[in-house]
Amino acid sequence: MTDETNLKPPTIQLDISQEVSHGKYANLVLSNATPEEFILDFAFLQPGNLKAQVLQRTILSPRNAKRLCALLQRNITDFESQFGIISDEPQRPGITLSFN
Repeated sequence: MTDETNLKPPTIQLDISQEVSHGKYANLVLSNATPEEFILDFAFLQPGNLKAQVLQRTILSPRNAKRLCALLQRNITDFESQFGIISDEPQRPGITLSFN
C-alpha cells in the first residue's frame, strides 16, 4: 500500500533579495519564441519618448510559458470578478519597434 502523505509535492522555499522584492514597473512586453524557449522582454516606455528601456529579459521553456499563461488567466479572471472587466481598448495609436 502506498502512503498518501508521500504523494504530496515538496514545499519550495523562495529567497528574494530586497532589491528584487521592490520590483520594476514595465508598460511594454515583447515576446519571441524558438522551438526551445519563449523570450519575454519587459520594458518601460516613457510618455512622449520613442525609446524604451528593457528592464528584464525572462526566458521560459514552452511548458513553463503555457503554465504562466494559465496562471495569468486565472489571476485576470479573479481580478475581474472582484474589480470589474479590464478594458483592452488601445490607449493610443500602435507603435513600431526597432532594436539597437
